[in-house]
Amino acid sequence: MLASVALAADRLRLAGRTGTPCEPVRDVLGDTDIALAYQVQRELTERRIAEGARIVGHKIGLTSIAVQRQLGVDQPDFGVLFDDMLWEESRPIPVGRLLQPKAEAEIAFVLAEDLDQALTPQRIRAAVAYAVPALEIVDSRVRDWDISITDTVADNASSGLFVLGPGRASLDDFEPAHVTMSMSLDGAEVSRGDGRACLGDPLHALAWLARIARELRTQLRQGDVVLSGALGAMVAVLPGSNVKAEISILGRVSASFATGEAA
Repeated sequence: MLASVALAADRLRLAGRTGTPCEPVRDVLGDTDIALAYQVQRELTERRIAEGARIVGHKIGLTSIAVQRQLGVDQPDFGVLFDDMLWEESRPIPVGRLLQPKAEAEIAFVLAEDLDQALTPQRIRAAVAYAVPALEIVDSRVRDWDISITDTVADNASSGLFVLGPGRASLDDFEPAHVTMSMSLDGAEVSRGDGRACLGDPLHALAWLARIARELRTQLRQGDVVLSGALGAMVAVLPGSNVKAEISILGRVSASFATGEAA
């Protein structure tokens, strides 16, 4: 393993374990070497698996122009979803579970079959069993969200938790590009968008993931959850916050944040 990969992985891992954000890792990775950043992500993934975590899917990040502008980046990325990142709507999220959380509304695709062969639009669509409304609670181990593309890729695409709503729909019943989204924080609307905000169509984002995953020898498997990427701007959340999103056709999804450590 390259020394730079080990150093970046160690720094991010320590930040996650201690709850103290670290300095950016671009000082050892540079701010343009995305392939090297994915090596760090793979190293951190292997450490989590060795500790007993199980991969349940992937998240696509930075698909919204609004979010790209917020973070100062200009291309998508992806990260791994682990089983302990799935959070039930009914459970308040503990204060200590995340470092610098922000919420964004997305479509979650659940795969009906493996997605690793011919990646035509028809094949991408056929691989989706159904879609559900989702909130991704993004997080960064990097201090003050001071990130470049290599920082966020290395940091598992700035992943935190995700919440899935109860509604579901088949792609026979709706077009992801045509959905509208409204997200509120403590009752006030803070983000509005639509499916076209996600690379023009959330299915385009899924196709992008399938292609890049194949290049990087990452597997998309039957039953996996794939978070499409944000349908609008993300918003910071605090202890006691309540976030709700409504996505047309798919319905509502919500998350609450505890005011103390217990949940």
